[in-house]
Amino acid sequence: MTYFILICAVIGAVSLITFIMYGADKRAAIKGRWRVPERTLLALSFFGGAAGGTLAMLLFRHKIKKSAFIFINFTGILWQAAAITAAAVYLL
Repeated sequence: MTYFILICAVIGAVSLITFIMYGADKRAAIKGRWRVPERTLLALSFFGGAAGGTLAMLLFRHKIKKSAFIFINFTGILWQAAAITAAAVYLL
């Protein structure tokens, strides 16, 4: 059970960080300041932060026309949901 909680906590923490980074990038874009590299946003979304990335895309209307972001967030949500489901089935 502790591994299940750990997996959920890590995915939740990375999602929160991803959400904050998307928001910071949107704000920087509006103000014409230094931006977060797209590679960083995509990596965060894929490696645990897809929920936060997707929510930020919709809430901030940021990167919603870029197919790479849509694909990576969708793929990330699928594998992260599968990881949580597998952890629930095998670890609980």
